[in-house]
Amino acid sequence: MKSTRTKSKARLSRRDILTLAAGAGAARLLGADKADAAPVFEEVPPSVSGITWVHENAMSPERYLPETLGPGCAFLDFDNDGWMDIYLVNSGPSDFYKPSQPIRNALYKNNRDGTFTDVTEKAGVSGGTFGMGVAVGDYDNDGWPDIFVTAYGKCILYKNNQDGTFTDVTKKAGLETPGWTTSAVWFDYDNDGHLDLFLCSFVDYGTTEHMSCGDNKLGRHYYCIPRVFRGTASYLYHNNGDGTFTQVQKGTDIEKSLGKGLGVVATDINNDGLMDLFVANDTVQNFLYVNRGKDKNGKWQFEEMALAAEVGYSDGGRARSGMGVDAADVFNSGYQDLFVANVDQEMFSLYRNQKNETFRDVAHANGVAQSTRLLSGWGLKFFDYDNDGAVDLILSNGHPDDMIENYSAQVHYKEPILLFHQEDGKLRDVSAESGPAFSKSWSARGLASGDFNNDGLIDILIATNGGAPVLLKNRCGAGNNWLGLKLQGVKCNRDAIGAKIRWSAGGVVRSRLKNNGGSYLSSHDPREVLGVGKADKIDWVEITWPQPSGKVRRIENPPLNRYIAVSEA
Repeated sequence: MKSTRTKSKARLSRRDILTLAAGAGAARLLGADKADAAPVFEEVPPSVSGITWVHENAMSPERYLPETLGPGCAFLDFDNDGWMDIYLVNSGPSDFYKPSQPIRNALYKNNRDGTFTDVTEKAGVSGGTFGMGVAVGDYDNDGWPDIFVTAYGKCILYKNNQDGTFTDVTKKAGLETPGWTTSAVWFDYDNDGHLDLFLCSFVDYGTTEHMSCGDNKLGRHYYCIPRVFRGTASYLYHNNGDGTFTQVQKGTDIEKSLGKGLGVVATDINNDGLMDLFVANDTVQNFLYVNRGKDKNGKWQFEEMALAAEVGYSDGGRARSGMGVDAADVFNSGYQDLFVANVDQEMFSLYRNQKNETFRDVAHANGVAQSTRLLSGWGLKFFDYDNDGAVDLILSNGHPDDMIENYSAQVHYKEPILLFHQEDGKLRDVSAESGPAFSKSWSARGLASGDFNNDGLIDILIATNGGAPVLLKNRCGAGNNWLGLKLQGVKCNRDAIGAKIRWSAGGVVRSRLKNNGGSYLSSHDPREVLGVGKADKIDWVEITWPQPSGKVRRIENPPLNRYIAVSEA
């Protein structure tokens, strides 16, 4: 659905500029030559960061499947001080697990000096269910981020009270979702200015007894392959604009499609201004829900067309174990490309948008398939880690079966992180030259990206199953220039999900869509960092706000190497 768009040109006023970064010198102080950048990403130990929380995976001899799928993580600015804080999801009491001591999620406040302080109890966001993932979004448009936690069991919606505390409003909001939910995404599917919520639903794991898949050759129980469980329909909640939500998937392809959802990203694959959904499913085909707007009866429709779009199965026509996903305009074509990570031997897929609602897998041509053949991928992110303007990629990996090494000579339980840099229009695996963190192995699951020290270089947070989170500080030292945007919707949703950004610098025009979700069980820094390489100025930035306004704002000659707030009004 389209409406007339209006344009306005403006230079930034002083009030638009947030001095969240150290200014023009911040990025340059990290090094003017890429050769000096060793490592590209530096692991920040708990003794430095102050993040001492550890995930409890509740691993038992019975090998209950929820034990191996968590956890997720998030970057968010819960107190609106301009610095990214961290939220970490834990397991908890369930029908198969009764912890001997209390287990809780964790909220860490950014101290603005590279360290964090645990404020979970004061904030009131400790959880109390068998948590899976987290989705952060301002569902009530009050300018403060709220937290939604998915779970094996009870989901939780925490409303931000604007004073450093949160209130559990799950029941009041109508979001007490049953079953087993995994990744979630906030997005405005009907362009009414309010964020709606999509929840991936995993398998029907039973309500009284849980299937056992017997013993392996070691004489020990093992985790069942999700193939043996029934698929379930995911959930779509419409935001009523009054703090409550209504389930609206009934009668749509979302209800009709029984999947085993693990990852989801909200994006616009056909540039029609309506946000679509790409869902990664485990052992059944992936789903691509294309938003078709209202039908003749006024009901909103999503068309599931992954098969027609050629993103449902592998090139060989086989369902794979889809886990992490993302979307971005990787090749600067003006259209969104897709990515899905799978388990070992299946290889991952990089789907290039053919601009006609179909895609072509170019993972082999970009070296992604070869690098991932023996890996199992979870959290991942398209991002520009060196601010040269081109889209790069990071992948976190780990096999779901902790006993895999006992009966496989090539596949390991803990696996390395991979980093790909875009060069001459193709992705290149640069993991070996990116620092000691990439020579280590992890039982990685969720991954979130965010600039926790406001230097314009995007950092990475990885949640590990049964272990401590991994905080990777970006030290690429490329000396490239950048501009950070904090978009603030007024008529559209406050988070400006669905906004289109174009910018010109050094004779190159690039574009970006403000997607949401992606990765696995995780939520990212909502700010957008626009890299411009060695260009010493940005000619202009143009922001097309989502409906209902569709307004276009053009900013001439914005400042470099700092974050600015840009309002739709």
